[in-house]
Amino acid sequence: MHSPDNRSESGSPMRANWDDLRYVLAVAEHGSVSAAARALGVNHATVLRRIAAFEAAHGAPIFDRGPHGYAVPPDRLRVIEAAREAAAAIDTVNRLIRGAEAQISGTLRITSTDSLCVGVLPEIVAGLQAASAGLRIDLISTNAHLDLGRLGADITVRPALRLPDDMRGEQAGVLGFAVYAAPKAPDIWLGLRGALQRAAVGPLVTDETGAGSDSFVVLRELAAQGLGRAILPCCLGEPDARLRRVDSGLNLPLVPLWVASHPDLADSPRLSRLRRRIVRALRDRASLIAGPMA
Repeated sequence: MHSPDNRSESGSPMRANWDDLRYVLAVAEHGSVSAAARALGVNHATVLRRIAAFEAAHGAPIFDRGPHGYAVPPDRLRVIEAAREAAAAIDTVNRLIRGAEAQISGTLRITSTDSLCVGVLPEIVAGLQAASAGLRIDLISTNAHLDLGRLGADITVRPALRLPDDMRGEQAGVLGFAVYAAPKAPDIWLGLRGALQRAAVGPLVTDETGAGSDSFVVLRELAAQGLGRAILPCCLGEPDARLRRVDSGLNLPLVPLWVASHPDLADSPRLSRLRRRIVRALRDRASLIAGPMA
């Protein structure tokens, strides 16, 4: 049996095209030629040759080459997702032949706020990976808007009053807020900084005299140290035994929680299935996410 390194690149166009596409997908998944070569069990030169063959056959580059690795430009997102679908289809055929249930595989990048990445999503990620052994999930925590079109993420889980125009998805519930403080904490507000000032609760804190942060997770820790009271997502504040809920008299909003993808990927069967699973998991945790005041 020939090794992948010595395998002929001749044969039917369909077979050669799929073989090359596997290498393209590996580089897109791992972000570099070296990492893709290790994952495929071939050498660096083989990966470069296969990518060059694919690009030559299609008359266009598939990657932007940079000092930090290989990135997929927005107009090639559908090519990469099609490669994932093709890999999943072949996996489905193999599993059906063996009588096994087809599973979702590959790398999934989910981005969300630090609050949800700490308070809600790890348990959901564990459930998704347990249900699909071939699935690897990267959870990207950021409170800033992430450009999904640069393959920063496949799926975003975001609280927002409305879904942005550059995303497609559905509402999975609402994110609730309350005011929390440690026992005997001074009656002063902890300030919302940076991106949190643009959050739905940002305008509610106008007279803070205490410390502040651009992260609800950090604000929780400041509140737990007795430095003042803070508006927090209920999924962070309620489970924390160091804090108690404070009646502030504020009209705190319930912010819609969305599960969405870039428009170019929204109709992908693989991502659609994963988004539905995430939506169901979030709805199963509605009371934690919305909080006791919902």
